[in-house]
Amino acid sequence: MRNALMVAAREYAENARTKGFWIGILMVPVLLVGAVFVMRWLASDATPTRHYVVVDQTGRYEDALQRRMDLRYAASAFSSYSSWVQRNQKEEFKGVEVDLESMPAMNLADFNADTFLDRLIEEQGEEKFEALIEPGGFDELVEQARPRLVETAGEFEVPRRFFRSLPLPADLGIDPMTAKPDEVAEALKPYLRGEKEMQVDGKPVQLFAALIIPAEVDEHFDPLPEGETESSGVIGDVADGIRALTGANQPPPVQYWSGNLADSDLFERLRGNLDRELRQSQFVKRGIDVGLVAGVQRMALPIKKLDPDKETGKEEVSQADVLRENAPIGFVYILWISIMQVASMLLNNTIEEKSNRIIEVLLSSVTAWELMAGKLLGIAAIGLTMLLTWIASAAAMLWYWASPEAEAITNLASVIFDSTLLPAFVFYFLLGYFMYASIFLAIGSICNTIKEAQNFMGPVMMIMIVPILTMAFIPKDPHGTLATVLSWIPLYTPFVMMNRAAADPPAFDLYGTAIMLVFANIAMLWLCGRIFRTGILRTGQPPRFKELLGWLRRGD
Repeated sequence: MRNALMVAAREYAENARTKGFWIGILMVPVLLVGAVFVMRWLASDATPTRHYVVVDQTGRYEDALQRRMDLRYAASAFSSYSSWVQRNQKEEFKGVEVDLESMPAMNLADFNADTFLDRLIEEQGEEKFEALIEPGGFDELVEQARPRLVETAGEFEVPRRFFRSLPLPADLGIDPMTAKPDEVAEALKPYLRGEKEMQVDGKPVQLFAALIIPAEVDEHFDPLPEGETESSGVIGDVADGIRALTGANQPPPVQYWSGNLADSDLFERLRGNLDRELRQSQFVKRGIDVGLVAGVQRMALPIKKLDPDKETGKEEVSQADVLRENAPIGFVYILWISIMQVASMLLNNTIEEKSNRIIEVLLSSVTAWELMAGKLLGIAAIGLTMLLTWIASAAAMLWYWASPEAEAITNLASVIFDSTLLPAFVFYFLLGYFMYASIFLAIGSICNTIKEAQNFMGPVMMIMIVPILTMAFIPKDPHGTLATVLSWIPLYTPFVMMNRAAADPPAFDLYGTAIMLVFANIAMLWLCGRIFRTGILRTGQPPRFKELLGWLRRGD
């Protein structure tokens, strides 16, 4: 055992000095920080302003569309302003709820969501945001907030518009209000293709999209004149409104032209606003109070999600409970990456030492079993070092970002560090590592180059891809047939049981698979050890499968 520990210490020291080790150490922290800041950068700076034009031949939609776009922009900017206030408030004001004219605390998890912005506009009233649309609209709010802010708060930067409506070009050569929609589209195509540019504040910009609303687009939805319908009452109004969609006389479609099919944000926003304006105009034409309808639409029954497995009085499902149910998916992904990375490191080291004949020098001082055990333990220590570093960096970042307004991050931190998920992760990492590392080590012992090892790695990778393909489905039915069967397959047990960890699997599955996994590791170590002992000094072509079976039977 002493010799095995010496080999383990050597393996640890050798690998700790490699570039791969430090890349692995820094990979997760850099990805975590990068994901946050890159997403913020992409959302605020990298995405250009989308310029568009609206050709409204009905004369009824353009102003309403622009007003709704303005209100959403004002609500989004106000959310950004509220977040700025929350970040820079003095300690004595943190957590204090105030009204709109002051600084309300916003749920940052809903930031930039259209549903959140619409709800904010409806609840606070459109008139409260109209003053914020114009330049300088936030000056008064910022001055009101100054007494509550720290001296280092700086100035609030009003977010730029991501969608901006432009007037139609003067050189179209046609009257866009009377021409056919297809003719208008043909006239605008040079601008949409970038062949011609439009001017914004004296600078040339390319037109991103064009919305063309035909003159007859909504007349099919209008109620028929009295005496021309066989229906009456509310049912008649509904029948009149949908007759064009079910009959032969369908309305001409609204045309949305854009060369960028991947970015659908503007399309979805314009479509939603058009539908909203159509419904409101139809309410008015049918003599229905729009305010009354809006009030009814805001009505909702309070519904609580309750968990029967929780103790009495605490059955309500919280955000932390939802995160706890989904957190294992992230753990499974990290578990898969860490096992693959560390086991691959072991494979590469074994092949390199064998090709350089360092193995022969080592075997002159230790036995093959001691060498194998030392390599497994040394690389396991490397893997644990990487994992502990990742966990510590994740804890530091969650602690840094956790705050009263960032409820989701605070709950995520409590789920990860105040539960059994971390101990389970370490347990399944170790057993999963020894399982796959034994296989990788056996492959490395019979191969002389990485190219030869790739032929053996194909079947192993096909086996290892199964946990990745199923990790999103296991939490939906953690006690189902698929989850239960995969839990009892040793090669999949670490991943599947980690995925079921938050669902309180039956004791038989939990302890039974753990005991089975321990014995499976012992058997795998013994089998791969027989291959390692025979193949580590072998040169030439890798053995055939039949020859490997002979090694397992004879051990020589």
